[in-house]
Amino acid sequence: MTARLVAALPLAFELTWDPFMRGFLAVAVGVIVLCGSTYLLLGTNVGSRLGFLVAFAGLMGWMTIMGLQWWVYGIGLVGDVPTWHPIEIVTGDDESDTSAAQLEDARDLSTWEEVPEGDTRRGEIQAAADEALVSEDSSAAPFEETGDYQALDVYEVGGKEGIAKRLPGPHPAHYAVVQVQEVVEVVTLTDPEEECPPGAQCIEFGTTPPRPRLDESAPVQTVVMERDLGNRRFPPALITIGSAILFGVTCSALHRRDKASDAARGVSTSA
Repeated sequence: MTARLVAALPLAFELTWDPFMRGFLAVAVGVIVLCGSTYLLLGTNVGSRLGFLVAFAGLMGWMTIMGLQWWVYGIGLVGDVPTWHPIEIVTGDDESDTSAAQLEDARDLSTWEEVPEGDTRRGEIQAAADEALVSEDSSAAPFEETGDYQALDVYEVGGKEGIAKRLPGPHPAHYAVVQVQEVVEVVTLTDPEEECPPGAQCIEFGTTPPRPRLDESAPVQTVVMERDLGNRRFPPALITIGSAILFGVTCSALHRRDKASDAARGVSTSA
């Protein structure tokens, strides 16, 4: 127990007033004022026990309605959004050389759909590939900056099409491929007597940098990625279902109490 407390001390010192403590107190005060005032009003009129049941049933009913709206529209407290996850980076001599890919479908890209430039899907796919190609967390990243290479082609295969994307049910595997190639290094010469390194584009200091030019001798890097649909609506679904269950249990308790009260009132009246 002592070891756990000692291990938690550094985390406690990292807590700051804004935004952690301020946000926590704002939520706590809001719950106490709104829910507490309602319970206090009901408790002084119908009693503490019955007032709590009525106030709690109202809170759970409101939570059920709010959670249902979050669930339908995918807003509020959401889970992981759909993203592209890199599987592997394949190095080949040209764009058609993907035979070393571990994913069998990626070894032949002739049946894949090419994503044209200007398509919104291409931007999302290429952004995910950039993270894999220049990731600081991975030693397998072949480049240091996004300006060191240029995208050649983007392909996509699998998944659902059309309105079927919005329907629940099993989703087929969805893959994407981004092929990039290194560009020729641009060297800025500050000394007039300085010689240009072989294989590089040299410019004088102060001149406009040239457009990136592909290094035809460099290998083609192919980033293979798989679509992760995430669980965007999972937390709202749990909130809705849990609140609905508690709402039903509380309403059932209120109903049983009303029946018992009516029975007792009938006995006293007949007596």
